[in-house]
Amino acid sequence: MENEINFEDLRANFQQIMDSITSKDFQKASENLNLVKKMIEEMIDFAKKDTDLIAISKYQILLQQLQEQL
Repeated sequence: MENEINFEDLRANFQQIMDSITSKDFQKASENLNLVKKMIEEMIDFAKKDTDLIAISKYQILLQQLQEQL
């Protein structure tokens, strides 16, 4: 049985980043961005299905957009 990538933690961390940006806590948002970046890199290393890679690439784009906002 193939291991499924769980995107729930990633989604929760992205929500924390957006909440931090909204509350103007840019330090916390930056720290969470670095954590999410590492999570995404790890997910890419372990992704086995094309659909997972496509989903991960969408999160990479969102990550880049949030980095630009900071």
